[in-house]
Amino acid sequence: MNNIKTNFSIKDLENLSNIKAHTIRIWEKRYNLLSPSRTDTNIRTYSLDSLQKLLNISYLNKNGIKISKIANLSDQDINIKVREIASRADIEDHAINAFKIAMINFDQVLFYNTYNTLIETKSFSTIFYTIFLPLLNHIGVLWQTNTITPAHEHFLSIHIKQKILLNIERLQLLEPQPDTKTFILFLPENEIHDIGLLFINYQLRSKGYHSIFLGESVPMDNLRYVLDFYQPVTFISYLTIFPEDDKLNDYIHQFETLLLHGGNQLYLLGKKLDIIKDDNFPDSITRFTSIESLVNNL
Repeated sequence: MNNIKTNFSIKDLENLSNIKAHTIRIWEKRYNLLSPSRTDTNIRTYSLDSLQKLLNISYLNKNGIKISKIANLSDQDINIKVREIASRADIEDHAINAFKIAMINFDQVLFYNTYNTLIETKSFSTIFYTIFLPLLNHIGVLWQTNTITPAHEHFLSIHIKQKILLNIERLQLLEPQPDTKTFILFLPENEIHDIGLLFINYQLRSKGYHSIFLGESVPMDNLRYVLDFYQPVTFISYLTIFPEDDKLNDYIHQFETLLLHGGNQLYLLGKKLDIIKDDNFPDSITRFTSIESLVNNL
């Protein structure tokens, strides 16, 4: 079965390239940059080649080349120009576009080659903050708008997770600093979005802290058993989907009552926290608005 998506609506192109559909139509009409096909009901459809070309056009345009000049280039010359600019400038946009194409095609080789090119000149932390995080945020929007399927999102997520785990593995043999803090990383029950938490674990290990990663969907009362071995500790959790809105305040109150004693603390991140006012958090709980702000606070 062929799972590769090969036909795209103009709305798909808009979502994938961040170029407005109106602008795409103008470029088609004025410069003949793309050549869509038509369905039996006269709806525009675009090929994968058109998507790749549009991403390259967008990249060149962001790097100061006028559309009128791009229109005079052949497809081959456009590809050459993209490689030239990517080789001498910041390659974040080019890499993000390459990862999108890898996701659409389920192309593992393209994903690995793009990553390997990045890691030659950038630290893993820089790649995560400047490329993987913006990419994941954009992919979430693409999924919500039905531009991509859950299979595409899972393909990209699992490959990013593999890179985080690979970098954590390289730190496993490093002994934590003497008398350092202990961090317990977990997701609440039914929560499975662990990429952000995995990256925080990587940052903790790289800074010499002692961390225990428990992963997704951990019942609250199970966390008590960790306190038999380590205390005081700082718990870290990332709330994306769960607990549900009407249960969130109760969850935080129960967590404080059950686990936040003897100097224990809880660090929280995630969009679920947007519904809670800052002054509703007890002193033992700290809310962070981003992974970077939490890491900078360590």
